[in-house]
Amino acid sequence: MATSKQADMQQLAAVLADGIATLSLDLSQQQQALLLDYLALLLKWNTVYNLTAVRDPLQMVTHHLLDSLAAVPAFISASRVLDVGAGGGLPGIVLAIACPTMQVHMIDTVHKKTAFLTQVRSQLRLMNVTVHTGRVEQLDTADKFDVITSRAFADLSDFVSWSGHLLADAGRFIALKGVVPVDEIARLPAGWKVTEVVPLCVPGLDAERHLLMVGREAT
Repeated sequence: MATSKQADMQQLAAVLADGIATLSLDLSQQQQALLLDYLALLLKWNTVYNLTAVRDPLQMVTHHLLDSLAAVPAFISASRVLDVGAGGGLPGIVLAIACPTMQVHMIDTVHKKTAFLTQVRSQLRLMNVTVHTGRVEQLDTADKFDVITSRAFADLSDFVSWSGHLLADAGRFIALKGVVPVDEIARLPAGWKVTEVVPLCVPGLDAERHLLMVGREAT
């Protein structure tokens, strides 16, 4: 007979698998197991470090894992991605698990958050993950990024202004937002424009979700 904890994990695994199927994503059993292992670490560290306001494991599957997985198709062509204000690793860790050939860099100013991300990288053996501690304005890397992303990080204009120096010439920003932030779009700095707004349907989540694609204006 399964223990209560085993039954709970089976329920989480089933909800995750159903959501992945609904999103038509091709994730192996190993990748799904890694996502659940990541969730377990998030739950464990959250009791001390307050990485997320969501405490219920089932809600975490929907609000965090599936919410991030819904954005995966927009990243498929990218080889180098930077997650700004990565926090507890959303969407960065989820992207790294779902797209193992992608190099995913994550940056946050809060050391306890990057310590958690470093632990996740080590424990889950995510060799395609690099963690940075500090301000994105001061980050300097040898290679630029195809995509720079954020989830609930900052105003769109600040996000673009602070990290634009790290974006490849033909690269783009992908901001994960709830309701389309019309005011933020209007405040984008000169030289940048929203090229596409993509509505997302997250399984089990009754809330608006959108991806905002931002690129350089032609000169």
